[in-house]
Amino acid sequence: MALGDRPHVLVVLHAADLRDDLRRHLEIEDYDVSVAVAGPEGLAAARELEPDLVVLESALAGIDGVQICEHLRVDDASRVPIMLLTPDVGDERFSRLTSGADDYVATPIGAAELARRIGSVLRRSLVSSGPRPVAGLLTDGDLALNPVTRTAMRDGIELPLTPREFDLLHFFVRHPGRAFRRDDLLRQVWGWEYADDSTVAVHVERVRNNVEEVPAEPLRLVSVEGVGYRWDPTPDRA
Repeated sequence: MALGDRPHVLVVLHAADLRDDLRRHLEIEDYDVSVAVAGPEGLAAARELEPDLVVLESALAGIDGVQICEHLRVDDASRVPIMLLTPDVGDERFSRLTSGADDYVATPIGAAELARRIGSVLRRSLVSSGPRPVAGLLTDGDLALNPVTRTAMRDGIELPLTPREFDLLHFFVRHPGRAFRRDDLLRQVWGWEYADDSTVAVHVERVRNNVEEVPAEPLRLVSVEGVGYRWDPTPDRA
């Protein structure tokens, strides 16, 4: 927490009404809040302030929210949780999240609901970044997950997972052979009672890109028609 003992949220929004209302809601909840309006300003603030969470609007002047995600994830190798706000425009929303955002929020959305979503993300991310009990290494074929360091390796190479992607992969590997609905995953991995469950589909696709030989034909993280998703462990070839 760069500014003190309270969680620090950086809000980068062009929409003045939502930005101001969100700031008031977050400050009432006792968060430190920094704001930026344009993309370059937001990127600079994220780098300088090192907040606990970045809330980005997809459409920003100068550098858009997707580009900011890419700069933070690729150039800076930052693991800060990122929430991306973008209009619900069909399949285009999925390509936007390949930038490395942790959570997708369809707009329009009210400031009060957005503040609740932010609180949920912060609670999970701050708990996961603190001291953790020692736990055993989880393995599945060429895949190894370390819950203590929150790293995942495949063939000895660390996978570039965001915190949320690690949470999702860790959950599936811990529950092999069991099918989960999207709303179940939202509750158990995201900690949300309700939300746009397309967020789950996006993160599943991104996890598949890291753990499957052919992501379009998954053998591990498989779809279960009419239900959701299931983790099929790699057969023991010994």
